[in-house]
Amino acid sequence: MEQGIRLVKALLRQRRASTRAGLAAAAVVALGGASFMPVATAGADTAPGVGTPATVSADPLPTWQVDGVVWSMATVGNTVYATGKFTKARPPGTAPGNAKEVTRNNILAFDLTTGNLVTSFAHSLDGQGLRIVASPDGKRVYVGGEFTTVDGKAHNRLAAFDTATGKLVDAFAPKVGNKVRAIAATTSTVYFGGNFFNVNGKSRTRLAAVKASNGANVDTWRPTADDNEVFAMALAPGGTRVLIGGRFQKLNGAEHVGIGAVSASNGASAEWSSRPIPTKQDDEHYSYVTDLFVSGDTVFGSADGEGGHWFDGRFAAKAADGELTWLDNCYGATYGIFAQSQAVYSVSHAHACESLGAFPETKPQTWHRTLAETKVATGRDQAPPGSNSNYSKQPIPSLLHWFPTLAVGTFTKQNQAAWAVTGNETYVAIGGEFPKVNGKGQQGLVRFAVKAKAPNKTGPVKADLAAPEAVKLSSTRNKVNWRATWDMDNVALTYEVLRDSGTVAIGTVKQNSTFWNRPNLSFTDAAAPKGKHTYKIRVKDPLGNTLTSAASNSVG
Repeated sequence: MEQGIRLVKALLRQRRASTRAGLAAAAVVALGGASFMPVATAGADTAPGVGTPATVSADPLPTWQVDGVVWSMATVGNTVYATGKFTKARPPGTAPGNAKEVTRNNILAFDLTTGNLVTSFAHSLDGQGLRIVASPDGKRVYVGGEFTTVDGKAHNRLAAFDTATGKLVDAFAPKVGNKVRAIAATTSTVYFGGNFFNVNGKSRTRLAAVKASNGANVDTWRPTADDNEVFAMALAPGGTRVLIGGRFQKLNGAEHVGIGAVSASNGASAEWSSRPIPTKQDDEHYSYVTDLFVSGDTVFGSADGEGGHWFDGRFAAKAADGELTWLDNCYGATYGIFAQSQAVYSVSHAHACESLGAFPETKPQTWHRTLAETKVATGRDQAPPGSNSNYSKQPIPSLLHWFPTLAVGTFTKQNQAAWAVTGNETYVAIGGEFPKVNGKGQQGLVRFAVKAKAPNKTGPVKADLAAPEAVKLSSTRNKVNWRATWDMDNVALTYEVLRDSGTVAIGTVKQNSTFWNRPNLSFTDAAAPKGKHTYKIRVKDPLGNTLTSAASNSVG
C-alpha cells in the first residue's frame, strides 16, 4: 500500500499530460474498501519523475525476423522461445530470401540480449504452435498447438524441449486429440487446455494434466471447461492453484465466465471472487481471456471483446482468490500481457482509452499496438462501463508513456500487428506479424531494452513539428506560435526558440505532450533587433535527442 501511495503522489505531480480527470465513485461490486485518488495519464517514460516506474525505450533493437506470425513466446534467462506459423528466419534489417536466411518451421529461439538466433535450437513442427511456456525451474519449455509431429517424430499437439541441450524430450509424447492453446507446468506435472476431448485415449473436456516424466495422464485431475475453448493458464504462487482463462462460461459445471481457478491436486473448483469478463450475450457479443501472467501475488490478464464495446482490456487480480486489483477498460482487443518491474506491457489494437483519462476514440479510427501501464491501481475508471460489464468506476492503473509504432501485418488477414509479449528485467520482446517497427523493416519479432541498455535515440516526432508562425506585436516585439510535437518514450520535452540563423536559444518553453494532447505553445521575443526576422523551434527530449523545425514566416 505504501508503494502504491508513493506512486499515486508521483503521478499526480505529472498530470499536465492528461486530457481529463474525473471524480471517483463507488464500484458496483465491492473491492475491499480500497481508496484511490483519481489519476490521469502518467508522465512515466524512460526518464520519469521520482517514484514513477520507468518504461523500456522505444528504440527497436536488431532482432532476427520471421516470415509469418508469432503467436506465443516464453523467456528462460536470456533466451526467448517463440512459436507460431512461419517457415523461415533471417537476420535483422534484411529482406526475405537473404543469403543468411534459414529454415525454422513454427518454432525458434533467439538471444534476448543480442537478438541473434540460437542456432543450437533448430526444430520443426508440422503445424502451427499456439502456446509456449517454461517450467518453473527453467529446465524445460513446453509447446502446444496444432502440430502432430516434431522433427518428424509423433508428438500430438504437445511437446517438450530441454533448455540446457536444446533437444526434444522424446519421452514426453502425450496424444492430445485436438489443438492445445494453454499450458501451465510444475516440475512434475504439465497442465494444459484448448479445444480437445481426449488425451491418451481417455475422455477429457478441454482441460487435462499429464506427467512431465512420460506424458502419461494424471487421472486425478479432470476439471472441465464445459462450453468453449481454454486460451490461457497459469500457476498461482505456491503451485496449489491453476488459473484458467478462455471463452468458456462454465468450469466444472458452475458459472465461471472467462476466468476461474481449480485445485492443482484434484481439479476441484477453487475460489475466484472477481468477475472481469462479462457474461456472453450471444455468438456475436462476448468477451474472453487471451493471456495470463503471474507476477508476485498478482495475475495480470488480457481480454478480447467481440461486439460493440465488450471488454477488450486488461485486469489484475490476486492469484490466491481472484480479488480484483484493477480493471482497465480501454477498447481494442488485447492479445498478450507481461509484467516487468513496476510496469505491465501488453499488445493489442487499443483505440479508445478514455477510461484511463488517456487517448480518445478518433474518426477515422486509429489503433495503437503496444501499451504500458502501472502494476498498481492509481485511480478510478473515468468512462462509462463497457457492454454488460460487472464494474463501474472500478480501480484502474495509469497509462505510461511508451508508444512504439508497429505496422499492420497481412499474414493472418486479421489486420493486426503484435500477438505476444515476453521478457526479463532488462528487455521486452514482442512477437506477431508486423512488417515494420517505427517505420523501419523488422518482421515478426522485435526487442526493447531499459534505458541503461538501449541506444535511446528515439526522439521527438519530426512529422508533428511544423514551422512556427511569427506575429509582429511592435517594432521590437514578435510573438512565435507553434504546436507541440511528441516523443514515443518521453513525455517531457524542451522547446528552444531560435531567431534567424542563430543557434543559441533566445527563449525556452518546457511542456509535457502525448500524441493525443499536443498543446499550442508560444514565446514572445521582447528584444528583437530592428528589421525582419524568422524563427525556428528546436525541441529536445530528456536524453538529448534534438529536432529543429523549418523556419517561420518573416516578420518585422
